[in-house]
Amino acid sequence: MKRTSRRSLALFSLLVAVATVLGACGRDGRGTPDGKFQVLATTVQIGSLARQVAGEHADVRVLVKAGVDPHDYELSTGDLRAIERASVILRHGIGLDSYLDKAANDAATRAKTIVVTGGIELRVQGGESDPHVWQNPLNAGIMTSNIADALAARDPANANDYRKNAAAYRATLEDADRQIRELVETVPPANRKMVTNHDAFGYFIERYGLQFVGAVIPSLSTQAEPSAKDIAALEDTIRREKVKAIFAESSLEPRTAAQIAKDTGVRIVDDLYGDSLGPPGSGADTVDGMLLANARKIADALR
Repeated sequence: MKRTSRRSLALFSLLVAVATVLGACGRDGRGTPDGKFQVLATTVQIGSLARQVAGEHADVRVLVKAGVDPHDYELSTGDLRAIERASVILRHGIGLDSYLDKAANDAATRAKTIVVTGGIELRVQGGESDPHVWQNPLNAGIMTSNIADALAARDPANANDYRKNAAAYRATLEDADRQIRELVETVPPANRKMVTNHDAFGYFIERYGLQFVGAVIPSLSTQAEPSAKDIAALEDTIRREKVKAIFAESSLEPRTAAQIAKDTGVRIVDDLYGDSLGPPGSGADTVDGMLLANARKIADALR
């Protein structure tokens, strides 16, 4: 065989080998150029916590990005590819990421899917479990520990790093908890009443001794619709309870909440983070940052 033919054959064999390795990387989730394994988070909150835990060891991607309402999310073709390629899928459960259920029926997907809200004591409202658990920083700490366990199981060589990172971020959440308590204490007790756009802040309200007066959308989901009777009753309650403000979320259209605020003569704060986090660089793009941003706005409006 001629030397050029041998070189061509060797080059072809090398290319086939590289393609085979890259294909395997895609199948087992190690599809990044630096060989990190891929972690897929179903929500932006889980994604933020996972990045704190993973550090430099994993590539974390998120299905529902910041500013997107998870209650009515539908998977795209790109999402389905990401699910297939991920080594670990971190999901919320409690009905918030039910869009994953159909994809998770696949045995391979089930094997790598971890629910990170295990161990949290859930609020039950109207017979439904409240999914907005991250609104209490101690619950977010439990999620952080669960994520560390999931990554350690996938990558035992770096288990100590995951658990150290998780402990450090739990300390950050505990510090945020202390700061939030201090902010709420600046609000006169008679003013600690909250009306929200939908029932997304129950864990926050319970943790910090606030009073839930009502919601524009009287549901844990944003998909419900308030009736004219519901709105009239809420406006009567706002006047009777001398509520200082209505709190709406950045990811929801505040039109009805704004009209109720106008009818009752109270302030509206329409940029809280209920089902989402803030955009990158906002200071509210982490769970602790989001909680503190909300707490500052709530305390300022209720004083």
